[in-house]
Amino acid sequence: MVNVTLAEFSNRFVYAAMASYTIAMITFAISMAATRGRDLVPAASTPVREQSGGVAVATRVETTLGGPNDGALPPGRRSANIAMSITWLATILLGIGVLLRGLSVGRVPWGNMYEFSITSAFAVSLAFLVLSLKRDLRWLGIFVVLPVLLTLGLAVSVLYTDAEQLVPALKSYWLVIHVSAAVICGGAFCVGAAVTMLFLVADAGERRAAAGKPFRLDWLARRLPPAGSLDAMAYRIHAFMFPLWTFAIVAGAIWAESAWGRYWGWDPKETWAFITWVAYAAYLHARATAGWKGRKASVIALIAFGCFLFNYFGVNLVITGLHSYAGV
Repeated sequence: MVNVTLAEFSNRFVYAAMASYTIAMITFAISMAATRGRDLVPAASTPVREQSGGVAVATRVETTLGGPNDGALPPGRRSANIAMSITWLATILLGIGVLLRGLSVGRVPWGNMYEFSITSAFAVSLAFLVLSLKRDLRWLGIFVVLPVLLTLGLAVSVLYTDAEQLVPALKSYWLVIHVSAAVICGGAFCVGAAVTMLFLVADAGERRAAAGKPFRLDWLARRLPPAGSLDAMAYRIHAFMFPLWTFAIVAGAIWAESAWGRYWGWDPKETWAFITWVAYAAYLHARATAGWKGRKASVIALIAFGCFLFNYFGVNLVITGLHSYAGV
């Protein structure tokens, strides 16, 4: 039985989260505009030979976003701090909205595309915030908050479905195991794709600066960490999440056997989940064996993320299959 009151409160919390994300996005934009940026060099860790007492020593060219300012916060830092705080608030509000949605029907809130979308948006935001606990990711904020806000907008305007009970095939504990793993991976893959795209911008900026050529996105490239750092970060995110994506596919196969009597039937959802797995495996394999780093590996990573997005939007909204998420 559906608790209409809790469902209505869930909707209100989701809208409150959207308002908070909007404020955070604007504040992140203000922060980026105020940041002075850095001087682009061919490589952030390129050694520079200097003479010290007649002996050549190796030093490194240090670049920062803003730099010290007589003990005051660097330009844009205060706005970035405020934006991060608002993002935490928005994520908490969205998490409460997802929780109330589940409580309103007495199940996990993953029974339709609307519920899966708001949960995915929560996972993306939470993944960004968790990663930010270990390193400064204020520069990434606007590129995470924007897709989260777009996902929520699509969920409430196009994908919204009234809270209702699950179809029989979904009434299994494997729903929690399989979908939770997929949601976590989706959040991390989204953050990884954002870092990968920003790496391409930073790398192009450094290459053109070294060649003395103008760059159309120079204003953005100067406000990003060095390209090498972005490339390494993207790799670590994908490498960490790939085993969990593998587990999600295996758990889905076990659930399929329980629900439909077969482990694998090349349903569109299963097929594209496998294609996504192959694409991310190719990315990791290329880096591990062929030594591909930088732009070549980034292209493969973005192709893999494109497969993931098609599996999420294309298969769910266009192609009909056995999975209950196919269609709205």
